[in-house]
Amino acid sequence: MTATTLIEARGIHKTYAAKGEKDAVEVLRGVDLSIRPKERMAIIGSSGSGKSTLLHLLGGLDRPDAGDVIYGQTPLSTLNTNQLARFRNQEVGFIFQFHHLLPEFTTLENVLMPSLIASADERETRIRAESLLEKLHLSHRANHRPSELSGGEQQRVAIARALINRPQLLLADEPTGNLDQTNAQSVMQLLLDLQTSESLTLVLVTHDPLIASQCDRICELHAGLVMESQSK
Repeated sequence: MTATTLIEARGIHKTYAAKGEKDAVEVLRGVDLSIRPKERMAIIGSSGSGKSTLLHLLGGLDRPDAGDVIYGQTPLSTLNTNQLARFRNQEVGFIFQFHHLLPEFTTLENVLMPSLIASADERETRIRAESLLEKLHLSHRANHRPSELSGGEQQRVAIARALINRPQLLLADEPTGNLDQTNAQSVMQLLLDLQTSESLTLVLVTHDPLIASQCDRICELHAGLVMESQSK
């Protein structure tokens, strides 16, 4: 680990056994990957290559069977359950293909949810949420519920929610995969603008070559291994 690395996967292995099946599937087979602060990295690969699994391990949503993820100078394996939850809440922002907004809450309330979990200052986080909604062109939708929003608007709400606690690392799993081409490019451009203005490290999984080409570095996974990692 060096001062120029924000997060690192070191010798990561992960195996899953499907319920009712005898044979386990080794999804990741010794992945090594270092990601720099403020870098934009795309992870590509065919279905089943381990892209989403790697992203989940980087974000502490799951633990590897062998190897470790090191954030700063801290191996995630040394964190207990509460510490890992705090890491996910305060250091990492997550965006998924499906937005997972809470249908009974308004746009503003959905954005504020992670800050409530963190017991953050209510006034400051509300100002922060309103600022994010303005940047994402959603101020006029603050009091609308998810069912009243378009797919692109819902994903922008999910982006604001991911950023509310000022994370250093933003992990996005197919963030444009459920959108048409126009909305996909619009959401991607907003992500890139926010990555710059918020000084974030962005790691995204995508199957879209156009989306991947807009990142600083492209990491290709094949059969659970990093086959190529190239900078632009």
